[in-house]
Amino acid sequence: MRRGGIPLLGRDLAVDLGTANTVIWARGRGLVLDEPSVVAVDTRDGRVRAVGHEAKAMLGRTPEHVIAVRPMKDGVIADFELTEQMLRYFVQRVHRRSYLSAPRVVVAVPSGITGVERRAVRDAADAAGARAVHFVEEPMAAAIGAGLPVTEPRGSLVVDVGGGTTEVAVISYGGIVSSRSVRTAGDEMDAAIADHVKKHHGLLLGEQTAEQVKNSVGSAFPVADAPSAQVRGRDLVTGLPRTVVLPAEEVRHALDGVVAEIVDAVTSTLDVCPPELASDVLRDGMVLTGGGALLAGLDARIQHETGVAVRVADDPLGCVAVGAGACVEDVDAFRLVLTERG
Repeated sequence: MRRGGIPLLGRDLAVDLGTANTVIWARGRGLVLDEPSVVAVDTRDGRVRAVGHEAKAMLGRTPEHVIAVRPMKDGVIADFELTEQMLRYFVQRVHRRSYLSAPRVVVAVPSGITGVERRAVRDAADAAGARAVHFVEEPMAAAIGAGLPVTEPRGSLVVDVGGGTTEVAVISYGGIVSSRSVRTAGDEMDAAIADHVKKHHGLLLGEQTAEQVKNSVGSAFPVADAPSAQVRGRDLVTGLPRTVVLPAEEVRHALDGVVAEIVDAVTSTLDVCPPELASDVLRDGMVLTGGGALLAGLDARIQHETGVAVRVADDPLGCVAVGAGACVEDVDAFRLVLTERG
């Protein structure tokens, strides 16, 4: 029943159930799944046609009777039934022998999640086959994944910019001392670009095109020799395809409102941080995690606005999943950070 000292049955899982992507860590195996949190549904019979990468490829490209949707919004469940089906599909993919032994699951959740939202996540995990559900707050998981000394009596500041939420937290001795959770993050950046192009160029962009523009030329701070992007969309007047050129400076201007809200979340968290911990943060700086950390110049913008050194984690996209995975690998060592047990 064992191979290399690792149990074959009942492997515990850590799940980063994100707005943009779902990432799963399996005890003893590490990261085993990273897929878009997208489900394609046939509206004629309600059947799920595709999940993950296959479903995301359908966004904006399906016939009328098939819709590709994101069941998670702003880091929490927007469609319970689809979230349950998506999570069950992912869990069964990585835990193929779940009919013999159900896994214990640690789920990373936003620090600002409500009790109702928390119960919805637990119910979805239960329905997906979990025998017990534990929670770890996303900024705590991100800090663990980034290698911060979260269990020491020393202030650490993490800024996790995900798809639906931005989590800012000062952590010390296994707990969050001060934090801010705002539902402004990567998805809002995409929407801001699409709205700008629609308003100023009369061009309608798809969700994936706006994301590609953000990734290729988006920035939060002036970048030397920044390129321009050729963007194709549908002309709002003629209805025909048209191409426009977007300079990086224009895209930065479109993103400025969203970036300002993220910076405000950081400064407001620092404002209520106890003086001793603030001193630690000033000395050690802060860590930027999440997919939003990859936006060019975001670290420089936050450092410019706060006066605190900022570094981007080595693997910003995987920090939350890796941190939650660490809790699965050694529950006793991280028992303090698990906020609830099921």
